[in-house]
This record gives sequence, C-alpha cells and structure tokens, in this order.
Amino acid sequence: MGKIVKFAAIIVSSVMVLSACGKVDLSSEKEGKAQSNKSTASNVIAPHEHLNQKPTPIKMNRIGEHEVNIEMTSQITDIEISKGDMYKAWTFNGEAPGPVIVVNQGDKINFTLKNMDPAIPHSMDFHAVHAAPSTDFANVMPDETGTFSYPANNPGVFMYHCGTKPVLSHIANGMHGTIIVKPTSGYPTDSEVDREFVIVQNEWYKYNDLNDFTNGVPKNVVFSAKALKDGDINTNGTVGALVDKPLLAKVGDKVRFYVMNVGPNEVSSFHVVGTMFDDVYMDGNPFNHFKGMQTIMLPASGGAVIEFTVTKEGSYPFVTHQFNHVQKGAVGILKVTQDGHDDGSEVMSH
Repeated sequence: MGKIVKFAAIIVSSVMVLSACGKVDLSSEKEGKAQSNKSTASNVIAPHEHLNQKPTPIKMNRIGEHEVNIEMTSQITDIEISKGDMYKAWTFNGEAPGPVIVVNQGDKINFTLKNMDPAIPHSMDFHAVHAAPSTDFANVMPDETGTFSYPANNPGVFMYHCGTKPVLSHIANGMHGTIIVKPTSGYPTDSEVDREFVIVQNEWYKYNDLNDFTNGVPKNVVFSAKALKDGDINTNGTVGALVDKPLLAKVGDKVRFYVMNVGPNEVSSFHVVGTMFDDVYMDGNPFNHFKGMQTIMLPASGGAVIEFTVTKEGSYPFVTHQFNHVQKGAVGILKVTQDGHDDGSEVMSH
C-alpha cells in the first residue's frame, strides 16, 4: 500500500490533484439518458474511469478495556443508486454510506486510513472527538497510509466524513458515515429496547459536479441501513433498498433507530408513520432526553437515538417529512408481524 506516514507529517502538495476533485463539465448536451451517461463520463477523473475496487471490510479490534484499533480504506467503488444508475462513488471501504463504527465512551481510538485511490488524497474527520484538524484529520496521499490517535470522551451518534478540500465534493461523492459512541452508563431505556437499527440519510447529485453540489438540488435522497453486527441488514445509499427489503419487528416491540443525516446539504425531518416517539436522545446523548415527539429535525451532520413502540401488524414507513425528498427516494419500511419474521405480505409505501 505504499509507505506509512504520520498524519501530522503529511503535506498537501498537489494543487493539480485537488483541483481535479471539483472539475465540472458544463457543456450543453442532449436530453435523456444519453445526456446522463455523457455527463457522468465527462466528470470521471481519468485514473478512476475503469476503476471499481472491491469493498474492503473495515477492521476493528479491541486491544484493551478502553482502547480500540480501527483500520479503514478510501477507495473507488461503483454503487447503483437507482435501477440502472451506477455511480462511481468515492467511498470508505467500498460502501456509501460507509460502515458504522461503534466504540465506548472513554475509548482511545487508534485510527489508520489506507488510501487506495490512485489519484486523490483523502482524510477522515470524526465528529465524535476532540482533535486538531490540521494534524489529526490531515490528508493521506494516494497509495499511502496514515495513522493517528484520540479519545472518544463524549457519547452520541456522530457523523464521519472525508475532510479533504473541497469537502463538499468528497461528501457528495460518497465519503460519509456514522460513528456511535456508547454512553458509559447506557441509556435509561436500554432494558426496554427489543430491536435496534442504524438508519442513514444521504443525497446524490450529478456525478462529481461541484457546481451542482453547490447550487443544485439532489436528484435522489435515500435511506440506508448499516449493520451493527454480523448478519444485520447492510445497504448502500440506494433508492428503494429498505422498501424492497424492509426492516422487521414483531408486535409489541420497542424499536431503537440510531439515525444520522449525513447531507451534505439538506435537512431531514425524520418521522415514522403510524407511531410517535416514546424516547428521543438528540445527538445520541442521554442528557438530551425528549419524550412523545412526532418528528425530529436533523441538520446535515445531525444524529439522534429514536425509540418507538409498534402495537399492530402492518407496514410502518419512515420518511423525511420534507415530502419532495420522499418523491426522490427518502422512504423505508419497518414491517411488523406477529412473530417478527417476514410473512411475504405486500408493504405500503409513501
């Protein structure tokens, strides 16, 4: 993977490479699918054009009671964001959103980023930590590796993303995810929760088009489910993924959603149709406890722990109540059955 360098020692020295991150082709083209294909091709950075790197599993190893090693990759992997619409995403570990990270409050995180992208520097900005961005979130150059350490002292549901300039291009092209820092004493409702899921909202725009990222509106807004443990449902930011394969619960379950809006630009008004929220912990902090809420406003990079009880069989859509975004894909389904297994019945959607 190339030589190992400390984050603090990495120097951003390639203006040409950084400029390529935001390269935009604004030439006029014909309408329809041909336009979309031509536009996508024109904005693919040359070394990425035929690159589709196989997803690399994240490595997380606890090496002590309060210390964990995490190794991630930055890589270029094709993601199908809607039927027939392939996006050559800039990713962490070949997933967009990236894999969920779970640590404990007070853990020391030893983080390693391997940059498998042959053309562009990447970095990691964790919202869950106190750090000096100029050193701890500094760029890792193509085919190199960087490491740094910091404590995760505050509990919550936080965003992570690439912090390389222009940050908007890196996030909008797919480099975003969720890190959960579990509170030392847990949540007051831990003993009541029957099922839990990680739900991430993100937006897609014209491919690698910084002008559209900046001034346009998203072509798709989508939900993903990210696996908390082996065997859990784990999806990319694909339209309809959580409608075609709904989440499952049984009648009477108290369900916990760890919800994150990674943006990069839009607000989420998160709502579950057919129920209300028993308990909400804004930003996932147990001190920020609310009860009886109907909709949670999450800014870009906002997170929450949301808990609700399902009392009848049926389909419970979850949406952002900005319904123009629902039309663009921001809907998933929680299917509730008597035994918690999929009974094959059709689901309702919004």
